[in-house]
Amino acid sequence: MRRGDVINGYRLVSEPTNAGGGKCVWAFAEKGGREFFLKRFLEPKLPRAGASPDTPSVRIRLAACRDFEERHRGIMRRLRPDARGAGNLVLATDFFHERSSYYKVTERIDTDSLAEPHTLEPAHRAVLLRTLGSSLKLLHDIDVVHGDLKPANVLVQRRQGATYHTAKLIDFDDSYLSGRPPGRDAIAGDSLYGAPEWRRYVQGDELVDEPDLTTAVDLFALGLMAHLMVTGALPGHDERYGSPADAVNAGEALAWDPRLSDEMTALVRDLTAWDPGARPSVERFLAVLRDPEVCALGAPRASAPPVAPSRTSRVRFSGSSGGSGGSEGSGSAGGSGAGTPPRSAREDADEAPRRSRVRFTPRGGGAAHDSRGGRDERRA
Repeated sequence: MRRGDVINGYRLVSEPTNAGGGKCVWAFAEKGGREFFLKRFLEPKLPRAGASPDTPSVRIRLAACRDFEERHRGIMRRLRPDARGAGNLVLATDFFHERSSYYKVTERIDTDSLAEPHTLEPAHRAVLLRTLGSSLKLLHDIDVVHGDLKPANVLVQRRQGATYHTAKLIDFDDSYLSGRPPGRDAIAGDSLYGAPEWRRYVQGDELVDEPDLTTAVDLFALGLMAHLMVTGALPGHDERYGSPADAVNAGEALAWDPRLSDEMTALVRDLTAWDPGARPSVERFLAVLRDPEVCALGAPRASAPPVAPSRTSRVRFSGSSGGSGGSEGSGSAGGSGAGTPPRSAREDADEAPRRSRVRFTPRGGGAAHDSRGGRDERRA
């Protein structure tokens, strides 16, 4: 890929880059007088023309490509741009392969540069979070897991003359049907925003199976995002662990910003529960945010130290298919949420001395973007 190349009718108008793109190379493109964002996936690769399908390596590659293509086309069929509220989803307009590589195309979106949503007034934060939640609800209503919810995949936009910023959800490359994720060696995501069950799945924990990865994976990330967008930092966690999910899997409690309202504290606490079935639904998230004062920050309050989940012999999840277990309440008892991590995930933490070191992460996940005069032109 080079600037000026034409790929399936799309003429590249910028130099390709993989900045923030993960396993892809992307560029801006033009076709028929319209501007697009075009990405080329680095894997999987189709076998070269003429390769014998009887060769074991070719069969393996063809199977991987078939699964990849079926997953992407299946998600595109479910995510319809004409669905009510789909205007805040930046959806793929084309998906194809040329030679050995797969490509995906979306509309190019220009957004306001808003690096610090927590600096907005409470009512503006509430609108921003509600549009994010509404976008996520569209996915969950059709049993689609976004799979990579993080700041880099949320575009903040304020249309000319509009009062409020809104959130556009992008990048559905890692999406899958609830309970039907890619295999452990193929699933993608972000370890910082990943849910406890996702972390265990990618780490090879045999107690976590494909049906355990549901829309509740997104709810854990939504809780982290809400804390970040209101306070400017992720929840604190013991610095022995590399992510909030790793801390929760070890039975450690997350630490909430003491300036949060009681309602927001309860909401993010429940969304980040270890047990996927204990996480409230997106509907509950939206209901809490109807009151913009929930997003207000008060003076720091003295609070009791976080309480880790109680120890029991439970080793499996509650069996919920995606975060509906706590949809009408936010009453999980303290700490990182309902449910108890299995012994296999806690052994190291049990043997290590308990310390109170807690880390607040100021920011998470940079967006891939191309700044032009104070505006971000981000990947979709």
